[in-house]
This record gives sequence, C-alpha cells and structure tokens, in this order.
Amino acid sequence: MTTAAAPRLEEITPRNLDAAIGLRVRPEQEFAVDPVVKSLAEAYVRPDVAWPRLIVDGDRPVGFVMAFLGIAWAGGGPPRRSGLWRLNIAAGEQGKGYGRFAVESVADEIRRRGEGGQYVTWHPGPHGPESFYLGLGFRPTGETSGGETVGVRDLTG
Repeated sequence: MTTAAAPRLEEITPRNLDAAIGLRVRPEQEFAVDPVVKSLAEAYVRPDVAWPRLIVDGDRPVGFVMAFLGIAWAGGGPPRRSGLWRLNIAAGEQGKGYGRFAVESVADEIRRRGEGGQYVTWHPGPHGPESFYLGLGFRPTGETSGGETVGVRDLTG
C-alpha cells in the first residue's frame, strides 16, 4: 500500500458511486471478473446476502469488494455459505496489498457473523486469480460453479 494511512472499506453511497463504477481491472483480467456496475445491480436485487464495499486508500478509490453472506448453496457441503463474491482491484493499484486487505476484511465480517469458512470462486487459466487465492490459503473443494473453481479456507484456526 502506498500511503501512510491504512486502507479502509466504505459503503457505496451517492458520494462514491461514480468512483466505484469507474474502477477497471487490467484488460487481460476482464474475462475473470464482472464490472462493478453489475455487482451493484446484483447487490440491489440481493440485499439479503450482498455486502458491497469500496476499497479506499487515503482519498483514492483503489478497488471494490463484494461478499456474499449466508447464501443458500445448491449441491453438497454446508447449506449456507459466505465468502468473496467479487473483487476488482484497479489496474494501476494491483500488487500493493489491496486484494489481500479486501479478502481479510471479508474474512473478518464472516467471523463476526459466527461462521468458520470463507468461500470464493475463480476462473482457471492464464491471467486468472487462482495463484492469488491459493497463496491466501484457499483450497479447491472439488466443486465448480458456473464453470469456475470453488475454493474455501478455514477461518477457525
């Protein structure tokens, strides 16, 4: 992170909406993550499970994260899951620790709600985020969702 101030999460408001929807990942990553505007539309229609936040460092918006909290999960495993739904770090802000900050912030919210696992899905292949998530301790569950790999990490240890 590039400033002395710690990054923080902000709720999406009319004041920061344009900054949030203006965030862009690197062009080669666009296949792997939907734009922020789609995430906000999903949050609007799923307010019961969506937790969208702008990642800000000082006065600079550097990314966007959206968690899913207590979503009903079809298929095996726990009937309700929480985790990372969307992570968009601005192209010029990648590699500075903001992604890790966002994932840990979501983990903190999941723990606060009394849950012990954090889920995520990712597109496999070049330019995808698999190595990032594996490096944070996520492990594939053997499941797929919409063609994406499902990963989980234990938050109890």
